[in-house]
Amino acid sequence: MNYHKTVMLDETLNLLNIKSGGTYIDATLGGGGLSGEILKKLDNNGRLIAIDIDKDAIDYCKEKFKNEKKILIFNCNFTEISEVLKELKINKVDGICVDLGVSSHQIDCAERGFSYIHDAPLDMRMGQSGASAYDIVNFTEESKLSNIIHEFGEEKFAKLIAKSVCRRRKIKKIETTRELVEIIQSVVPKRFSGHPAKKTFQAIRISVNNELENLDILLDNCVKLLSSGGRLAVLSFHSLEDRIVKQKMKFWEKTCICPPNAPICTCSKKKEAFVINKKAITSSSSEIKNNPRSKSAKLRVCEKI
Repeated sequence: MNYHKTVMLDETLNLLNIKSGGTYIDATLGGGGLSGEILKKLDNNGRLIAIDIDKDAIDYCKEKFKNEKKILIFNCNFTEISEVLKELKINKVDGICVDLGVSSHQIDCAERGFSYIHDAPLDMRMGQSGASAYDIVNFTEESKLSNIIHEFGEEKFAKLIAKSVCRRRKIKKIETTRELVEIIQSVVPKRFSGHPAKKTFQAIRISVNNELENLDILLDNCVKLLSSGGRLAVLSFHSLEDRIVKQKMKFWEKTCICPPNAPICTCSKKKEAFVINKKAITSSSSEIKNNPRSKSAKLRVCEKI
């Protein structure tokens, strides 16, 4: 089974600057594509700590790496990265990689409810627990639902979609992805590119999994956990994620955050890291041709001072 095709694999590996005896974290294990390549670069003194909230990914990779002694696999949210290291009695690591994309397995596994192409129960939970897309769609107040679709999906028809959803759910609860797609298609004009439901599905998925809040927590933890010279590589797939990563790395580079008109610096801010690639790295034309899902990917890397 091809669980997931890793995007910008070579670029990520090269920019992580892996030391053979170092300790690394793959905060989004997925199908283990990147982890497998990191392991090849580690000697017997090296360690890889792999984390994923998705039980399917954990089960798949435990079988995939069952004979590999250099990897430790944890089924948890990547916001718990500090707790994992504390449990292992590790203070600092030499590199962290994060792939924020939804895995091909999650999209293609119809019953997970991530896809607007397959008909399935509304779900979209990466961790398969807690509130689902069904709960968001059927029980969120109209104005809040509109805000979710507008802010997380950057969908200009958010108000119309929310109004139509709320009107329909009064008659019958919206239970499947197909039902939601039909509602969206009834109010959103056909686009020149992309499916009419793409932005709304993205928004609901982000809300279900608290993706942006969790990313913010993760990044704050990462910069604290890296050793001097350690690198953080983050692969994002939409503008909201990339904006958070870009702004966070830019903040780490700052030596002062005092107001511009302040006569002297009183903030005591120190430069924590520097950005390796000033402009986000994107997929090559050949990779996009072989893997269309890589088209929106952006890779940013920084190094801890």
